[in-house]
Amino acid sequence: MAHADGFVTSQGCSMKFLEHPPTFLFFTGKGGVGKTSLSCATAIHLARQGKKVLLVSTDPASNVGQVFSQMIGNHITAINAVGGLFALEIDPQLAAQQYRERIVGPVRGQLPDSVVKSIEEQLSGACTTEIAAFDEFTALLTDAVLIAGYDHIIFDTAPTGHTIRLLQLPGAWSGFIESNPGGASCLGPLSGLEKQRQRYADAVKALSDPDRTRLILVARAQKGTLDEVARTHQELAAIGLARQHLVINGVLPEREAAQDALAAAIRRHEQEALAAMPALLRSLPIDHLPLKAANLVGVEALSNLFSDRDEAAPVHAGTVANSIDLPRLSTLVDEIAKAGHGLVMMMGKGGVGKTTLAAAVAVALAQRGLPVHLTTSDPAAHLTDTLSGTMDNLDVSRIDPQAEITRYRQHVLDTKGQDLDAEGRAMLEEDLRSPCTEEIAVFQAFSRIIREAGKKFVVMDTAPTGHTLLLLDATGAYHRDATRHIDSHLHHTTPMMRLQDPARTKVMIVTLAETTPVLEAAHLQEELRRAGIEPWAWLINNSLSAAPTSSPLLKQRASFELAQIEAVRTRYATRVALVPMQAEEPIGLERLLNLVEPQRAPDLAASTSTS
Repeated sequence: MAHADGFVTSQGCSMKFLEHPPTFLFFTGKGGVGKTSLSCATAIHLARQGKKVLLVSTDPASNVGQVFSQMIGNHITAINAVGGLFALEIDPQLAAQQYRERIVGPVRGQLPDSVVKSIEEQLSGACTTEIAAFDEFTALLTDAVLIAGYDHIIFDTAPTGHTIRLLQLPGAWSGFIESNPGGASCLGPLSGLEKQRQRYADAVKALSDPDRTRLILVARAQKGTLDEVARTHQELAAIGLARQHLVINGVLPEREAAQDALAAAIRRHEQEALAAMPALLRSLPIDHLPLKAANLVGVEALSNLFSDRDEAAPVHAGTVANSIDLPRLSTLVDEIAKAGHGLVMMMGKGGVGKTTLAAAVAVALAQRGLPVHLTTSDPAAHLTDTLSGTMDNLDVSRIDPQAEITRYRQHVLDTKGQDLDAEGRAMLEEDLRSPCTEEIAVFQAFSRIIREAGKKFVVMDTAPTGHTLLLLDATGAYHRDATRHIDSHLHHTTPMMRLQDPARTKVMIVTLAETTPVLEAAHLQEELRRAGIEPWAWLINNSLSAAPTSSPLLKQRASFELAQIEAVRTRYATRVALVPMQAEEPIGLERLLNLVEPQRAPDLAASTSTS
């Protein structure tokens, strides 16, 4: 074991991000990359060096309590199994609820109910939840007495650059919001922040100080994940948080590649993704952590995270495969095809494979002789490359998010911003950089395509979240404005009404058989239900438990999928299909069709041509 400021773990493994750690360590990255495991393992490691450590989670899908097998909650709790380690779980949903009430409470009864409802909806999205969580942990960054009581404070899930930018802005937020109650805006969370302004300024200063704070970006060895973490790096560096580390988590060990074809293919894809890593990430200090067979729950398992040792129990052949009894994607496609036309929306968090599955469903419907329009707004979705060919009955388009955002921002500035002073206009411009703005702008473009679903199938990748749809509905951007100006005796259908009609629209939620992606998918389903949209099916993608493998590590990983698959089947989904992990990337029409129904792939050549 190293000395107190060292970085060599008890297994002798050197980690750059553990070298001379400062007071604050923030772990950030998309869902399912292993932030919680990494932050918990780091906390254990530092505590065992004799340090007093506080571990704080602001992750909506936090399972820190489960990891340590004890209740933690929203108060500082000593971890029984590790001396010197304490933990705190900030509940982002509860924080957001309390935050909303502090803002809406004073105006309830003072403003019309319709205005209050609109403000409440503005405050119901991810932006509010993120800022509310930030409001909670800024106290931990600025409370001198609390900080003095710990050598290290570790945060599982850091604020995004967008959140920090919002908190840096000057201005009288509450006055701006009250004068613009009908705007489709994320500015709502900022009303009433004046009292905390100095505390936020101090918190941002602490985040920007490399002597006090280290940001650790967590990623997997996958192109999409690495591209996204590169965007996060740029966003944070642009506001002064340039001193970052990168941890590539869950890399398949080379020894497994010799065991079996699937393992060899996974290893090859990972190494190709690492070789093509964005150049700006290469300049960061980088650590690589091997994929573990064991589920990282409990102090003993976490203590092995920084080592090459893996002591998982063996899984006997057949144990996993015989436990799975779920339909394949072809069963759902058969059911979709019966209508002859309609809207199919693929939804889910980044990195779960929405674009690939949207393309696969579109190809399978076209193969049945049905007319299909496949469209995406994902900047990273190169549908032409994914399809790698043309096909009868299949039209493909891509919406340019940047062009749509530019058009939407200019429209808002020309209308809602025309009477604002310079300060108010600056705040509106910042608000228009939010993730909600992109979804709203892209949905305008999608709405033009949705009308085609009355005559053909429209398969849509990267759909708007339930919050965005409710925000549009609450502000009248589509649904209310449309119905207000149309004679109630005439038949009319708005995009929102079409999405709420299960006979017209089938929403398919894509996830992975892992804890965090499943919880995130469940939260997405709740958002959609609030908007009056009931998901039609769930797709569990890249499942090892549905794939043939002789690799001991992959078989062990497959066994841990079963609990999540069972949770989806029994608690969340009315329909569910399992999509096996593929040895080769599903690129090209034949492989995409094979993803849905292997038996039909050989017939594809008759109706396709290369582009």
